[in-house]
Amino acid sequence: MGIKDRASKLYWLVAVLCFAGVWHLASLYYDSSLLLPSPMRTAAAFFTALFDAEIISNMLITLRRVLTGLFYAVMIGVPLGFLMGYSKTFLRMIDPLISSARQIPIMAWVPLTIVWLGLGDGPTIFLIAMAGVFPVILNTISGVHSVSEDYYNAARSLGANHVSLFAHVVVPGSLPSILGGMRLAVSAGWMSVI
Repeated sequence: MGIKDRASKLYWLVAVLCFAGVWHLASLYYDSSLLLPSPMRTAAAFFTALFDAEIISNMLITLRRVLTGLFYAVMIGVPLGFLMGYSKTFLRMIDPLISSARQIPIMAWVPLTIVWLGLGDGPTIFLIAMAGVFPVILNTISGVHSVSEDYYNAARSLGANHVSLFAHVVVPGSLPSILGGMRLAVSAGWMSVI
């Protein structure tokens, strides 16, 4: 382990200890376990929660909802992003709708989803998918546009048709951006769980 690695670990440790110290002092100042519990009480409650069957069950339900919403976001966002990135006509047609819909705050969809889908898993999965579909679409479009024209020209010179171009040039070239969009979609999905 080098000196830089040791120094970065030391900085991390000092930052965590400073944060815990300020937190402890603030909890002593407020003297209310309801308003601001101490770090030790919070850690004890965390470890208790780790072995609580009801909390684990609820976490698994939430995880299932997030993964289902992410699945729908990817199933809708990736093909739409490929279509918009590969065809300027579709980009001009669909982009105004996508740009308008993604400006609406996710919480503004809550009353509509309850009216449309009722109570239960439906509204939550819809909101998670809605929050995640836009990063997937935008990153897929960006990935398709980032593929170098040289790759297209090289594939065409070797006799590639449109299907081969898409399968062997566009998909592999845009995959890093798609994975980045999926990572953002997971983050947005967790933030929109209600």
